[in-house]
Amino acid sequence: MGRSREYDEESVLAGAMDAFRRRGYARVSVKDLEDTTGLKAGSIYNSFGSKDGLFEASFAHYNRVVLARRIETHAAEDRGLGGLRSLFISLLHEPGNESFGCLITNSAVELNPGHEARKLVDDGLSILLSLFRDRLTAVHGVGELRSDANPEAEALRLLALYQGVLVLIRSGWDHPALEAMIDDSFDHLERNQHEH
Repeated sequence: MGRSREYDEESVLAGAMDAFRRRGYARVSVKDLEDTTGLKAGSIYNSFGSKDGLFEASFAHYNRVVLARRIETHAAEDRGLGGLRSLFISLLHEPGNESFGCLITNSAVELNPGHEARKLVDDGLSILLSLFRDRLTAVHGVGELRSDANPEAEALRLLALYQGVLVLIRSGWDHPALEAMIDDSFDHLERNQHEH
């Protein structure tokens, strides 16, 4: 019978995820992972097989838990376009005003197309694209979205905006300017009160 793990897996994955988000996959050392997870190198290798294994596990945790939690907090199904707008604005207000960006965005830029973790990047982007498409389709059906807007095309446009905002935050862009751009984008999507 195998020995049970003597650590909080969610805490370990959150620590590793934070290290990879801050420094990027290539720049994170096993020593960095020891510091952020509280595990020794031997435990990391025993539990996850390698740095790659811990990266993939922490990335899957990000998609499954962190991203899902952010969506539920800001863009729950019943919140319509206002919820999506809130999700975008929340990107500008990270705890402690940090600007290390999103694990999906950072990894999409850093990882070569052949890297095994690219599937997790694609999974994260797909979660966001599906969210945007589902919410836009729902609000289109009840008249909250501009009548001439195509939910499929607008969902892809929102995905590009979301990723672009995250890159600009990472590069230190002026937050009020980004917030104004987000508001303008959502104002453009909303059904004009005078539209018949």
